Amino acid sequence: MLSHNDIMSTIDMIDHQHLDIRTITLGLSLLDCADSNAEKCAQKIYDKICRHAEQLVPTGETIERELGIPIVNKRISVTPIALVGGASETENFAIFAQAMDRAAHTVGVNFIGGFSALVQKGMTSGDRRLIQSIPEALATTELVCSSVNVGSTKAGINMEAVRWMGQIIKDTAARTADQGGMGCAKLVVFCNAVEDNPFMAGAFHGVGEPESVINVGVSGPGVVAHALQEARGYTLDQVAELIKKTAFRITRMGQLVAQEASRRLNVPFGVVDLSLAPTPAIGDSVARILEAMGLKVCGTHGTTAALALLNDAVKKGGVMASSSVGGLSGAFIPVSEDEGMIAAASCGTLTLDKLEAMTCVCSVGLDMIAVPGDTTSETLSAIIADEAAIGMVNTKTTAVRLIPAVGSKVGDMVEFGGLLGSAPVMPVHPESPAEFIARGGKIPAPMQSLKN
Repeated sequence: MLSHNDIMSTIDMIDHQHLDIRTITLGLSLLDCADSNAEKCAQKIYDKICRHAEQLVPTGETIERELGIPIVNKRISVTPIALVGGASETENFAIFAQAMDRAAHTVGVNFIGGFSALVQKGMTSGDRRLIQSIPEALATTELVCSSVNVGSTKAGINMEAVRWMGQIIKDTAARTADQGGMGCAKLVVFCNAVEDNPFMAGAFHGVGEPESVINVGVSGPGVVAHALQEARGYTLDQVAELIKKTAFRITRMGQLVAQEASRRLNVPFGVVDLSLAPTPAIGDSVARILEAMGLKVCGTHGTTAALALLNDAVKKGGVMASSSVGGLSGAFIPVSEDEGMIAAASCGTLTLDKLEAMTCVCSVGLDMIAVPGDTTSETLSAIIADEAAIGMVNTKTTAVRLIPAVGSKVGDMVEFGGLLGSAPVMPVHPESPAEFIARGGKIPAPMQSLKN
């Protein structure tokens, strides 16, 4: 039973501390849309999305009004299109992305994810056709997000796919150069991708999921930062306890919204993903949480330890609040989407190498990072390989979302707008990894894979 203080505290979190439901995401299977005729397949994709998602946005808006809880995004994730389109006799899978985009516009969602391929152990014909279509697909659509899983703890790392994705990122940046490389902001390369992630750009509806499902992503960096204002003089274990209690309250609110959306849409409730996903707004920053623990600037020595504490406490608080915590659930560190990280990167304290170290202990990985436009595809591939290795060895999800900013150099700012924010162009190492990347093949699975 909620007390008056609990209710007033939650209202204050919403009104003054940037607490919101970041997304209600409808996961939808499209496996029954497969067809040898690409045009028919695309039409089936459009029809099924429109049929199943037509009430998603109105329902989210109704819940928002009735409960007084902001729901920032309504999104859709679908079965990896490489699986759906594999039976079609076409080389260009952009036709499927365009059908997804039309459907997303028709039902009014903010993004749709699932233009995806899972190639950690090898590539099918459908995987190859989808990957080669990514630059066109992202250049000719507005709301479609794409992802490719290139590694896992069980399978190792598919270095052929890693090599190719470096070039795909370069091509996508070139195709969307007039938008600051926006296509790359909608493209994620994963290791150990999860099937129930409600957050973009990496969301897809896994083959182990039901026909349809509601997953909710909650975000509350501002709430945690506000709570830490009371923690002056606390020891670090006391700080962790405070964050854990705060995460518990945030997750309970997320579960309430998820269950309401599930009931009203008559769609099974999947998970609440408690990921501290920042925004460019002042007071809604993961970096500022770390600085509130005592760091002068995010990225200085001690940052990785502080982030490890934060991530662990968030997970423990979420698990206490709900038996259906899933997705990624932790702390995101997308540079362009976090006001504090933008500042830390701009002053040179937060570097690409330090971000890589931080990804060992947080959710996902090198996210929304702008690099010089002349960065080679081999360097991009090597960055992906490094991050995939962290995920593979540590049995965790890692990802890379890099934006080669065409025509930009280190220190320039790339503007994306909205939740995507702006990114300072960060330096990469000039020494070439081309010979290493050219070897191809696979990086074998580690000993951790032998658990059966």
